[in-house]
Formats: sequence, C-alpha cells, structure tokens
Amino acid sequence: MKSIILFSIMAISCVYCFGQSDTASTATDSIPLKSTLTLGAVYANNASYYGQKAKENIPYVAVAANYLLKSGIYFTAQSYKLLSENTSTVSAVSLGAGVAFNLNKKLSADISYSHSFYPAYSPLLQAANLDNASVALSYNGWIKPTLTGDYAFGKASDAFVTAAISKEINLFSISDKDIIKITPSADVVGGTQHFYQTYVTKKKLRDSLLGILTGPPFGNPRAGNDSHTTETTAFNVLSYNFKFPLSYNRAHYMIEAAYQLSLLGNKVDAGAGDINSFFTFSFYYQF
Repeated sequence: MKSIILFSIMAISCVYCFGQSDTASTATDSIPLKSTLTLGAVYANNASYYGQKAKENIPYVAVAANYLLKSGIYFTAQSYKLLSENTSTVSAVSLGAGVAFNLNKKLSADISYSHSFYPAYSPLLQAANLDNASVALSYNGWIKPTLTGDYAFGKASDAFVTAAISKEINLFSISDKDIIKITPSADVVGGTQHFYQTYVTKKKLRDSLLGILTGPPFGNPRAGNDSHTTETTAFNVLSYNFKFPLSYNRAHYMIEAAYQLSLLGNKVDAGAGDINSFFTFSFYYQF
C-alpha cells in the first residue's frame, strides 16, 4: 500500500502547490524501498491560496512530476495552464526539492523549498511570493495532526502557519487489487497578507491594459484604508478549510475527486466572498 500513500502525497502536492507549501509535501511514513517517479494531471475549477481566491475565477489544468528517493529526498516540478487565458504558453511553473524523515515511530518531519515562475501580469494571488520555504511536523496516529510553517518571499514576504488534522478511511474494494478511500481533513491557516498589495497593483495594471475601468480598492469591504494596511501586515486567521478527497487506488495509479470548503477569516483582504468552494479532479501514475 506504499504506492497508494505516495499517490495521496502527489495529489496534495499538485493541487495545492498553486498556492501553498503543500507543493513538496511528503509524508515520511511513505518513504519507499526504492526510488519512485510519480506523474500527475489535475483539473481545478479555481485556484486556492490558503483557502482564498482571486477576484475572478481562475480554473486551470496542471501536470506534475515527483521523484522520491529511498533516502527521503525528493524533487518536484509542476506546470500550470489557466483556462481563462487565450494563449498557448504556460501560466506558471514551479520547481521544488525537499527531504522527509522520521523523528520516531509516530512523528515525522518534512523540510522543503520551491521556486515558482509567473508572467508579469499573472492574475494569481500568490504571484508576488515566488519562493516558499516550508517545515512540517506530522504525528501518524489514529488521526493525523500536522503543523506546517511557511515563509513565502520574492516580491513580497509573508509567513503562514497551518494546523491540520486528517483521517484516512478505507471505504470498500471493487476487486482484490483496488481500494476506494476518503481522507477528510480540516485545517486553520494564519498568516500575513503582503502578497495582496502586489495582487491589487497588478490587477489594476492588467485591467487598464484591457481597457477595463478600475474603481476604488476591491480589498476587504469590511475595512477602510487604514485598517486594510494594518490587516495586510498583521498576522491574522486567514481561513478554515474542510477537504473531502475521494480516491480510487490501484498498485500503480490513482484517480481522485476532491471538494474543499473554505471559510475566510474576518480580516482577509481577498474579499471575493466569505465562503469559497474548490473542486479538483486528478489522475496519478507511479513508476
């Protein structure tokens, strides 16, 4: 069942690398007996950045690769295409590396770094945070609590802390060679929002190039300019996220459909709605 666990890792890393430290996330209880290469393809109805979304919907498709050594060292690469863009070029590329290791029989750790490449007028919230350094600790018990710290930097600098719990549940098998499972999880994210200032500036420039009239700032409608600046630089609760991935697993591939419900904190600048929903459909194959 090692490969099934690894597929789950790839599902997390590909879906969320468009927004957060899960890009290179690797559970250390899944370090293989030999080096493995996993390839994946993902469709998402919108891009999530710690449960937040941009002003406009940004559906995308992505392809990903994860090469995991038996030592626990791994390398990741992802390429994204925004379906809202009418160009043939890719919309973002991310490269990363990390190491996963066990601290004891139950406690595992993951240290990773990734760098992303975005075009000049990217509509993504996270386009200002080109680099991401991450440290995660997980306890592999009946439920799995995980604490993750991220430092995102580049054109802006932000810090994020995510406290999560998850539970893998085996539902049933169609044959003796497969298994269908669900892995519900819940997490709370706290962090700063310097990235949003860059997003606002880029969106105004992009809209002006397209001939769209821009009005007053479209940040948090519950805050004035002074509180907007304070909330952007302060460390606040950003979102509460509930995820429900349902997967069909075989020895060498996995198919997954996932739903994420995100409740935004009351000081979030990305005021595109207090409740966000994200759907993803993924396929992964492991060699």
